[in-house]
Amino acid sequence: MQLGFIGLGTMGRPMARNLVAGGHAMAVFARRAESARPLIDLGAALCASPAAVAEQSDVIFTMVTGTSDVQQVVLGGDELGTGIVDGARPGSLVIDMSTIDPTATRAMAEVLAARGVDMLDAPVSGGPQGAADASLTIMVGGPTPAFERARPLFELLGTTVTHLGPSGAGHTTKACNQLALLVTAQGAAEALTLAGRCGLDVEQVRKVLMGGVASSRVLDLFGTRMASRDFSAGIESRLYHKDMDIALGLAHDRGAVLPAAAVTMQSVNGLMGRGRGRDDLSAVITVLEDAAGGDSPDVPNGSKSNE
Repeated sequence: MQLGFIGLGTMGRPMARNLVAGGHAMAVFARRAESARPLIDLGAALCASPAAVAEQSDVIFTMVTGTSDVQQVVLGGDELGTGIVDGARPGSLVIDMSTIDPTATRAMAEVLAARGVDMLDAPVSGGPQGAADASLTIMVGGPTPAFERARPLFELLGTTVTHLGPSGAGHTTKACNQLALLVTAQGAAEALTLAGRCGLDVEQVRKVLMGGVASSRVLDLFGTRMASRDFSAGIESRLYHKDMDIALGLAHDRGAVLPAAAVTMQSVNGLMGRGRGRDDLSAVITVLEDAAGGDSPDVPNGSKSNE
């Protein structure tokens, strides 16, 4: 099958590699040509625009930063010029694996459907390691026939693939996922901050918590970085800030009351306000420490950062 892939960053590049490894030909587009180099070396064709990718592809994947980026790629405009909609043939399929506003997803799906093109929203969870290992969790919204058509491709990318409903259902589920992740990270940061202020060895406390009902993947991954003071990003905090904004927007629209999410957003806002949007989410512990007047007593001052 001829595939297209747009968005070859931290997540998109290894995902595209796994699709090529599955035996598919690929056309790619990236704002920075150097991002596409690893795929070109594997035989992918570099295209000048999203429309050019769509012209050559049966299925077009997008994996870009935010809602406006997906809109530009799909609908065209800005410096990108023509979008997927201008090049896609009737019968082709667009799969957006970014994390964006589900309302915008549904609007784009309607535009594409008028051209005879199906769209699935299929955001993922699992981070860069899951993308590299093809062990992602994939949350899919859109027409059932399109999902069944795409299932073999999803199985090259992840181990858990679930069709959750019509257009927008995948992105809504991803918002719930990010909400749970960030609130849990806030809880881990608070617990480890308290441990440090009480004079305990933060890493030792974290290990003990991992042995009980407080254990979680978040405490394992982000808690380790909090304890070691390694805030170099796997996925940058600014992206989690964007995700939480989507979740809170949905909550506002639907009348859902999310007090823990609101508190967590304050901490993430604090991180952004300190110019640490490119640090890992684990750096949220520094916001709590600053509020208490500095680092926890048993934790070395300073942190590793990718800034």
